[in-house]
Amino acid sequence: MRVFVTGGTGLIGSAVVAELLGNGHTVLALARSDASAQVAEAAGAEPLRGGLTDLDVLRAGAAQADGVIHLAFANDFSSPDALAKAVAEESAALATLGEELVGSDRPLVAVSGTPYAPGRASTEADPAATEGPVGGRGLAVTAVLGLASRGVRSTAVRLPRTVHNEGTGGFAGLLTGIARRTGVSGYPGDGAQRWPAVHALDAAVLFRIALEQAPAGTSWHAVADEGDKVSDIAAVIGRRLGLPVEPVPSETYGPLGPVFAADQPSSSTHTRQTLGWEPKHPSLLDDLENIQP
Repeated sequence: MRVFVTGGTGLIGSAVVAELLGNGHTVLALARSDASAQVAEAAGAEPLRGGLTDLDVLRAGAAQADGVIHLAFANDFSSPDALAKAVAEESAALATLGEELVGSDRPLVAVSGTPYAPGRASTEADPAATEGPVGGRGLAVTAVLGLASRGVRSTAVRLPRTVHNEGTGGFAGLLTGIARRTGVSGYPGDGAQRWPAVHALDAAVLFRIALEQAPAGTSWHAVADEGDKVSDIAAVIGRRLGLPVEPVPSETYGPLGPVFAADQPSSSTHTRQTLGWEPKHPSLLDDLENIQP
């Protein structure tokens, strides 16, 4: 397939592009800068200049592809307004990509997040979260899945709190960055809340499988570790950086404070059994040993 990929030069996107190219697909990668275009080209993809807000470019990319994988997100968590703007931009982009594919039976794989299920690990059958700081992302992905009735093979790959590679990435990466800035490897609450995780190279395999074979209107969990305690994550970060490990106020994490404080383990049993996906790369706690002081 010729696959249009947004966000193809990030930590997850670069792994997805490599996975696609390594399995016989060609890639048209959205590139918002000259630097991103050079990275895409070096990886073996064809760059298409434009950003997530360039809706005409998104239409053109989808129109000339056999399938689309959407990964791009502004990742601006500096304030509630910045986060809301990022969610709105992504929602408009997804709607544009979906409309371009209506009636074509081509695949549209959207990135999503594992949902919250009180008192248990969430499963693929649980609905996407549509409340809270990033609830708008759940609404947008739910709309994408609804395109299954309009001739789009739309699916969602739900990513856990941390997608990691060589000790970086995801919410654990944010904890590491905050620890470097503040001199404390902190965690909200009592640290007993659990975050699921997956290695970026394992997540990339699931994106490819979903593109190739997942039925329309389905959601899948790219979860390798069902749930690591945040205090355990902070302990490894603190040890690697030589910093004290202690609880800190949830306000430390800005608009993501309520999300960071939530216990949110997640299962991928259905995904593994149905699609044959099996993670093979290091767990989060092992991978965090790659953090350099």
